[in-house]
Amino acid sequence: MSSTAKGVRARARMEVTAAIKDEARRQLAAEGAAKLSLRAVARELGMVSSALYRYFPSRDDLLTALIIDAYDSLGESAEAAHAKAADAGPVQRWTAVAEAVRDWALRHPHEYALIYGSPVPGYTAPDTTVPSASRVGLVFIGILREAHGTSGLIEPAPLPAALRPEAERMTADLAPDLPPASVAALVASWAELFGLVGFELFGQFNRVVEDRAAFFRHAVGRLAREVGLVDGQG
Repeated sequence: MSSTAKGVRARARMEVTAAIKDEARRQLAAEGAAKLSLRAVARELGMVSSALYRYFPSRDDLLTALIIDAYDSLGESAEAAHAKAADAGPVQRWTAVAEAVRDWALRHPHEYALIYGSPVPGYTAPDTTVPSASRVGLVFIGILREAHGTSGLIEPAPLPAALRPEAERMTADLAPDLPPASVAALVASWAELFGLVGFELFGQFNRVVEDRAAFFRHAVGRLAREVGLVDGQG
């Protein structure tokens, strides 16, 4: 087979794969991840099921592809926000990245629900999702690492003695060059950040928080201080 023919086949495969994912995302929006069906996707695209299986052998394979795409899209948004704020101090960069996470979630609520909502019954994400899932966290770790390296000091809240063994274990796994108190606070802040976004996205702030952008900015500023970032660093 000529290289031209191979290129045509590769482009055709990419186009069909993209169409399958687009239809699957429409199903996510309409029915939720638990009801995603390869047969329904094939039917909407005018394909026989056996043809679709050549692209995604199972529903779980399609879910994994959608999950990786969502994590990568979110990660790209966070990385772009960090790059745009490169000349700002660490608190400002932290806030810019957090707001990029929120903005992405508000634009892609069903994809956010896929990666941070309720687990899909019967599905276990494989290790292939980990690099994409780590992208936002690595941006935040990078902000802490740069602040620590530039100023030689970040100022997290004191670490309770009972938590030190676990904090040291997490530090060894995630960022051995950072203080355990900052790493423990970072893990807590990670959970709080996505909790804030999830509460807004899934309606828990209804009749509670009205100016949600201002509330979010205030909350992520507090989280920045808890991990030890100080205004004026960097």
